[in-house]
Amino acid sequence: MTTHFIEAEIELDTSTTELQANIEAKLREQGEPLRWAVTDVQSETATVEAVVLKPEETVSSR
Repeated sequence: MTTHFIEAEIELDTSTTELQANIEAKLREQGEPLRWAVTDVQSETATVEAVVLKPEETVSSR
């Protein structure tokens, strides 16, 4: 397992309860979220920075 720092853009067109679920679902696309934070908010989007855990076999080489 390896940890990765990622950023994601989330649309702000839902309620607060749905926003948390949307953030967590978006992060799960990249791995298992260990921690995350909203770091910027614009009029319609939020930037989320996160640390996710990925199995080594799913890590792509660059």
